[in-house]
Amino acid sequence: MYAGPGDAEFGFELLVSRWAELAWHPTAGDRPALVARQLGTGSRRWDTVVVEVDPEAFAARRALGDRGLDRDLLRVVERAPATFEWYRDALPDPGFSWRYVRAAVHRAAGRDLVETREGANGRVEFRRVRPYPDWVERLIAIENKPDLDAAAADTLAEQIEHDVDSGLLDEVWVATDADESTHALLESFPVEAGVIACDFGDGVAPGAADVRWHPSRLSVDDQRTSADRDEDPAAHPSYRLELAERAYDAGWRSYHETMRPDCRGFELRRSGRALVPYCTAKGCHQTASECAGSCPDFGPEPPQWRTNGWPVDGGPGKGVRRLLDRRRERHRSGLAAGETVDESPADGGD
Repeated sequence: MYAGPGDAEFGFELLVSRWAELAWHPTAGDRPALVARQLGTGSRRWDTVVVEVDPEAFAARRALGDRGLDRDLLRVVERAPATFEWYRDALPDPGFSWRYVRAAVHRAAGRDLVETREGANGRVEFRRVRPYPDWVERLIAIENKPDLDAAAADTLAEQIEHDVDSGLLDEVWVATDADESTHALLESFPVEAGVIACDFGDGVAPGAADVRWHPSRLSVDDQRTSADRDEDPAAHPSYRLELAERAYDAGWRSYHETMRPDCRGFELRRSGRALVPYCTAKGCHQTASECAGSCPDFGPEPPQWRTNGWPVDGGPGKGVRRLLDRRRERHRSGLAAGETVDESPADGGD
């Protein structure tokens, strides 16, 4: 059974995400990778998503800004011409009103992703600031299931089979605990999916996971996932790029955006090489769903904490957000530089 901190699903998900950030790839040696959680398509959402990147190309992506690009911005930035052109000549027909494309061009210009000017007859012309790089090497999904029973294993097997056949992913993994009885339930899973057994009893460390089954490399055909698109998939950005951009934007530490770090009881506590949320009011690692303003134990920070800068500028809640954002930026900067960032407990890293 799962012996790590917190709720079996949420806590395990955070620990697996941090482990992947530290120790990816499980069988092929060190591969630079960006890690996010709770991302997917309209029909499927994955617990952990790993985006393997080319460091040099990733550095070029970083030069386009720290925020991710949505589908409309990708359509503009990825195909922006080197010289000024009318946006209708430069981009394929989107299959819907051009005014939405024009709005996306202006949004891109507002973020300094493209340059615009007024051309002949008042036409909006644009050109790229810099080329959009081919920064995504591979896309991997990890389904995190620390505690499995027979019914849950059957459901998960169907989901994994869908993932294997999706044409979207290069690899699929299942991360579970180190209990041998749990692994017996995985026998019905597609053989293409890898299995990682995790032991987080002493927290996260690079060696806290052991490969029990090696995955197969999957056939990628991004356009086979276009069921909810128009008939011309070439007019749309790649699903893989969309997913990678969302991973770039959110990372895996974004739980602070839906939880309440501004509560008096919210803390971050260490679990090996990871920092995970802890509720002092309940005396446990809280789940993501229960850490909300509706919680009966929610105690908002006094206004003077935020206005007087105690104990850190902006109050503890903003301090938690800054800390998690800083960890994300530290890792992204390391990827862009092609370096492994040492975030050891000695220097305050998670």
